[in-house]
Amino acid sequence: MGNQFEDISRPQVKALDDILGKPFKVLDDGFVRVVDYMGSDESIVQAARVSYGQGTKKQHEDRGLIRYLMRHYHTTPFEMCEIKLHLRVPMDAWRQWIRHRTANINEYSTRYSVAIDATQTTQPNEWRLQAVSNKQGSQGFMDAEKGAELTKQETELHALSRKIYNERLELGIAREQARKDLPLCTYTEAYWKIDLNNLFRFLRLRMDEHAQYEIRCYAETIGKEIVSKWCPLAWEAFLDYDWNGSHLSNMEMKIIQTLLAGDKNKAIDLAKEFGWVEYKEDGTLKGNLERREFEEKLKELSVEIPW
Repeated sequence: MGNQFEDISRPQVKALDDILGKPFKVLDDGFVRVVDYMGSDESIVQAARVSYGQGTKKQHEDRGLIRYLMRHYHTTPFEMCEIKLHLRVPMDAWRQWIRHRTANINEYSTRYSVAIDATQTTQPNEWRLQAVSNKQGSQGFMDAEKGAELTKQETELHALSRKIYNERLELGIAREQARKDLPLCTYTEAYWKIDLNNLFRFLRLRMDEHAQYEIRCYAETIGKEIVSKWCPLAWEAFLDYDWNGSHLSNMEMKIIQTLLAGDKNKAIDLAKEFGWVEYKEDGTLKGNLERREFEEKLKELSVEIPW
């Protein structure tokens, strides 16, 4: 019986090999760098076709298949690609990062080692104001003159907390306890290994304009500087169908269909039925997050908001 298996070689991506180990600077003292990777666009295609001889399909056919998989939410083939990154990130952003429980993580331990002597600092013109409509977000910036005082206080606080930390260590206090008053802006480091499907989910949330600025900087660096080079066909499909695409709910479809039929009043009635359009005593619209998000979609489609 002849050999029924195709020859297998480890996928190599030159564009990614060229940046292997190279740190991409993020924020003032953070970075992201590729430590290792497994798979490529070809691996996605291979997994989707199960048996696939290298070179037997043209690139445009591979592109079409990858786009089909992305378009129809066939996510398993994307899980055949994995990447391991080395990160230096402020602890407050890292707390959000590890909420994505779909990766393998090994973090720098301040129980065993002295805490990294670096903190993320804020320039006078970078102090963000609390958003009015989004309790967990920011909107606009404080005046730089007032911000200068906050930056001065921040610098003094960082210096004091580090001084106290070092004094505790010199007195022999255990590292696990000496660290407890370090600020959340202290940098930590970690190795983070994740498959491409879950990495896309991470990027979808953390590149969004509503994500915290600091973690958004890391997500944008990972997407634009790393994933785009690693799996360019998958990255293109992600941008087209997910990142730059738009998803419409059944209710949104019904309203748009009614608007396209020219029946503005019926569209308003449907919105009222869905609980999206309610008026205050003064005649102004009550706030409704789902309606506001739909209004943004209408603007993107250049469709007039009917209410």
